Amino acid sequence: MSLRDRLEDAVARAAMVEQELLDPRTVRDAKLFATLGKEHQRLQDVVHLAGEVRQLERELEESREMAGGDDADFAAEAREDVARIEARLEQLDADLRPLLVPRDPLDDRPAIIEIRAGTGGDEAALFAADLWRMYERFFARKNWRIEIMSMSDGTLGGIKEVIARIDGGGAFGTMRWESGVHRVQRVPATETQGRIHTSAATVAVLPEAEEVDVTIEDKDLRIDVFRASGPGGQSVNTTDSAVRITHIPSGIVVSQQDQKSQLQNKLKGMQVLRSRLLDQRLAKIEAERSQMRSAQVGTGDRSAKIRTYNYPQDRITDHRIGLSVHGMQSVMDGNIGAFIDALQEAEVKERLGG
Repeated sequence: MSLRDRLEDAVARAAMVEQELLDPRTVRDAKLFATLGKEHQRLQDVVHLAGEVRQLERELEESREMAGGDDADFAAEAREDVARIEARLEQLDADLRPLLVPRDPLDDRPAIIEIRAGTGGDEAALFAADLWRMYERFFARKNWRIEIMSMSDGTLGGIKEVIARIDGGGAFGTMRWESGVHRVQRVPATETQGRIHTSAATVAVLPEAEEVDVTIEDKDLRIDVFRASGPGGQSVNTTDSAVRITHIPSGIVVSQQDQKSQLQNKLKGMQVLRSRLLDQRLAKIEAERSQMRSAQVGTGDRSAKIRTYNYPQDRITDHRIGLSVHGMQSVMDGNIGAFIDALQEAEVKERLGG
């Protein structure tokens, strides 16, 4: 399907959505009304740009006719108009492409982000802490709300694991590109000989699941309670408030101890479990879909090395799209937009067929 065909379909859909929003049955259904409202808002941008495209195409046809006329001055001016209009139409095509890709409804949901230290011991935990600070600064710039659900500290200020809920406009749709293995090459703080080490941390970004997304039977759960512990294993609670939930069919285990009561820990644990089960189902669908795709952007493969942070060369490379950016400090301060924008652009190009 050509870009123009997609554009006409989107304009027709915009008119249909507008009619549905006026239907009294839609107004009475709050969830449907909100969903259609978001779609209507997005499609209005398409309608606006489509109007400009049609106007410019009419002007282009007229200018091309004038460019072939006998009057040299008029012809020269018309040729300048042709060049100007063609450049604007090219820009409009670029602006329209991401708007014409069918939007995943999960993109607007809050995200559950999980960061874990990988290979590399203390240095991996320090790098996991660096990644978390990088994301925190990125979230702060977007005014997204951060709710830490679980955190396990490592030594020397590192982090073994952190799980957090991120709530903001398009949180999952933006952060989904960060899933995978992040590798760092640098001289660790613990290295006395100045040798460069390679360590890694894994990042998983899950869409927050709603209860209707995943059905969990009580018989499929094993719930164990235990006493919460802090660094070094010392008890930080005199009651068995920590909860470990095992989903028997999938083997997924979620432990939660950061909340004050057993009930709160169970609720938080179930929230993470639902998101992991939804992500597992989506990853299976995505893996089947990716077999028919040329690129590896968005395959959801958690074991794939997606990015390398090379400190000696002050370079960060995203291996999925071959993008390298210099300026390590800026990136670690949360300026990761260049990677996210490029990955989204690659995905749009692929889904529209080049």
